[in-house]
Amino acid sequence: MKTTPFTRKHQQLGAKMAEFAGYLMPISYSGINDEHTAVRKNAGVFDVSHMGEFIFKGENALDLIQRVTTNDASKLTSGRAQYSCLPNDDGGIVDDLLVYCIEENNVYMLVVNASNIEKDWNWISKFNDKNVEMHNISAKTCLLAVQGPDATKIIQPLTEMDVLNMPYYTFGKGTVAGVKNVLVSATGYTGAGGVEIYFEDKDEAPDVIWNAIFEAGKSYGIKPIGLGARDTLRLEMGYCLYGNDIDDTTSPMEAGLGWVTKFSKTFPSSAIFEKQKKEGVKRKLVGFEMIEKGIPRHDYPINDAGGKAIGKVTSGTQLPGINKAIGMGYVETAHAGIDTEIFIGIRDKQIRARVVKLPFQ
Repeated sequence: MKTTPFTRKHQQLGAKMAEFAGYLMPISYSGINDEHTAVRKNAGVFDVSHMGEFIFKGENALDLIQRVTTNDASKLTSGRAQYSCLPNDDGGIVDDLLVYCIEENNVYMLVVNASNIEKDWNWISKFNDKNVEMHNISAKTCLLAVQGPDATKIIQPLTEMDVLNMPYYTFGKGTVAGVKNVLVSATGYTGAGGVEIYFEDKDEAPDVIWNAIFEAGKSYGIKPIGLGARDTLRLEMGYCLYGNDIDDTTSPMEAGLGWVTKFSKTFPSSAIFEKQKKEGVKRKLVGFEMIEKGIPRHDYPINDAGGKAIGKVTSGTQLPGINKAIGMGYVETAHAGIDTEIFIGIRDKQIRARVVKLPFQ
């Protein structure tokens, strides 16, 4: 099982550890509810160094990205990032990812899901017929996500970059806690604000940056956060998790990701997605709240009032801090309207729920 440069710290802090995407990762420290609340109200630090990072260089780098992603990367200028998808040839999604424009028309970084690093690399490589310089820097890249309303206040004293006023989905490169060549981006997957910090795993950099963040955040009540709260935070915002809510069989149009699917260019399945946009889709990813007591889980059936199967749950949880169970799932389009009553099959019982607008907050 792989480890990250911070694995020993997680263990020393008493984290509950488990395998995730081939890595030994922290699931929780003080408890998912406590960690979820800490990020929403103050700040928390996630070790997401298991994520994958690819660097593309050369005059054809942008062309390659344009041919393999759904969003329009030509709109990116240096210092900007965008959310996007890698579509397959069959109307599904290879992965969702972030595209960073390091140097316009020349250098880009793609950030992909940990479980899909090899899959994504092989898929993109098939399209690289113009000798774009590709570097998989995943193994030597550290990534810490500092999330929450106090996150930028904590990071600002550690860097000369103007983190406090960094617009959403932009980034800068500079020094953090004395460590040079650090990329700080105003991104994250919690909806709580904050930054993601990328730096090379060399010398004492991981220890220096980790310790500096926690020292600076002490007065703000900063806490280490595990993957359990990361999942409840992203679900509360209605953000998709690859492998649960989106995969090789789901289309961006079904998943509510039409906003990152641009038809000003051609990419795998673009004709399929354009047809779906014009004609509509047969199923949609929706958010729902439980009306009756019960917690929805991945793959639980979704039925109509007559007991007919109309879909499946993709993600579900009991929201920390409030007495409310929520979930997401694909349902037939006729049942996707807000306030539509649906039924979740839990232990052979049909438990009432209703479709709600995302995010859940």
